[in-house]
Amino acid sequence: MKIVVPVKQVPEVSEVRMNEETGTLIRDGVPSIINPFDELAVEAAIQLKEAHGGEVTIITMGPPQAKDVLLKALAMGADNAVHLTDPAFAGADTLATAFTLSEYIKKMEFDLVICGKQAIDGDTAQVGPELAEFLGVPQICYVRKIEISEDGKHITCHRETDEGYEVVKAKLPALLTATKGLNEPRLPNIMGIMKAKQKPFEEVNAETLGTELELLGLDGSPTVVRKVYPPEKKKGGIIVDGEDTAAAVKQLVEFLTKKGAI
Repeated sequence: MKIVVPVKQVPEVSEVRMNEETGTLIRDGVPSIINPFDELAVEAAIQLKEAHGGEVTIITMGPPQAKDVLLKALAMGADNAVHLTDPAFAGADTLATAFTLSEYIKKMEFDLVICGKQAIDGDTAQVGPELAEFLGVPQICYVRKIEISEDGKHITCHRETDEGYEVVKAKLPALLTATKGLNEPRLPNIMGIMKAKQKPFEEVNAETLGTELELLGLDGSPTVVRKVYPPEKKKGGIIVDGEDTAAAVKQLVEFLTKKGAI
């Protein structure tokens, strides 16, 4: 089974700061990590390879430093890595990102593509479904359980819904998006980290990709971000403390009454 996992390097959300004047993220000095939902996808792919054989290819589109997330995935147990990196790819929205990834993946042999359900920096959950459309394969989103048929031609998944979950079966090749509860990603061990740098690693630029430049990056993005702003900061509450339970309850009731909660 040949599995492809697109991943994204994202800023550590607890460290993200905003430029109040420009409304943009301050990325300088902010540590970057592999998108947590993509990490679930990597683990799922490795588990499927261990159970059914095959190989796992990790692919990302991003600046040179995005190489770090590929190395982590290789250290976890993936077999190959592909880094789409070129200034021409910069500024891509979800549609241009999915299109660029699809242009490379179409040249590969694959049975399954597993994406994280969304990236924690954008939270759009659009790249996976858009990628499935570009590839022309069935998609099953918000997956928390995966089963492969004995003949290796079909996949059955439990997918989360607002009411519970659905059991969906699709013919391979297909695309899945992973959500919490699917697995617990493994930590790379020392041997895995050492082997990661010896595994096949390909860098692809716009020229190598062979796609018209106006379809890539900012030029190929139909959406425009007008403003980015942080959520409203939570205001402090009160701490109800003391050994006198009756007095503490009274204080809490008075506070909630004043706030209109009761």
